[in-house]
Parts: sequence; C-alpha cells; structure tokens
Amino acid sequence: MQNSEAMALSAALLAAAGGLTQRIHEGVVARGFEGLRPAHGFAFARLAPDGATVTDLAAHLGVTKQAASQLVDEMVRKGYAERRPHPDDARARLVVLTGRGWECTRAAEEAAAEAVREWGDALGEREVRALGEQLLRIAPHGPIRPAW
Repeated sequence: MQNSEAMALSAALLAAAGGLTQRIHEGVVARGFEGLRPAHGFAFARLAPDGATVTDLAAHLGVTKQAASQLVDEMVRKGYAERRPHPDDARARLVVLTGRGWECTRAAEEAAAEAVREWGDALGEREVRALGEQLLRIAPHGPIRPAW
C-alpha cells in the first residue's frame, strides 16, 4: 500500500470513528440525557462493568487523576454516577453508575445500533459484519480513548 493510500484509509477510519462518536452523542441527547459530552461516554464505558477508582478512570481516559476527578465530580453532580466505599481498599473510593447512568448507557447502545444499521443500509449487512470482524482483528486491545 502506498503512503497516500495509507493516509486515505487512516483518514476514512478516523472520520468514521468521529462520526460514530457524534451520532451516539446526538442519540443520547435526543433521548433526554443532557449536560454530557462524548468524553462522558468514554468514562461510562469504563465504569459500566463494576465501577472504577478515579485512578483507574484516569488511566483509561489517558488523562491526569485531577482531570478524571473533575469529570467524576461533574457526573456525580448531574446524577449519572456516585462514589462508594471501595470493597477491597479502605483508602479508595469506587465510582459507579447510578440508575440514570445505566439508562444513559442503554441510550448510547441504542444510538450506536441505529448508526450501524445505517452502515448496513449503505454497505449491506453482510459487509458490515465482515468489516466488524476485520476491524476486531487489527484493533488495539485496551481502553478506547477519546481524541482530546
């Protein structure tokens, strides 16, 4: 692959990822979850399984602990997350999603499904499934970070 082709592919993947992020965010807002930015969604993805400490969240997002703490303060203030005692570390606090946070997460899943269905309309469902399988083979493992 020539350099120019590699750059065109890179640009297309970045544009698709950025467009998907924007579509999910717009879908979440349209479902009544306001006061959020796409960065919140990346935080929700880390908190969703079992919660996380601010340190864990900072590492996931690729930001400082102070920045992650400010993001958590904002999510707590808006009712999307809460701080609880950590079950294994008395010095740490666990940040978990509230019921509203879980509702917002489900809204994001619905918005993502809508966006991907549109890809199916353009490419065909079989092609979208193949694309997904191919991307999973080359996608880096680990946290999905926002492009700050």
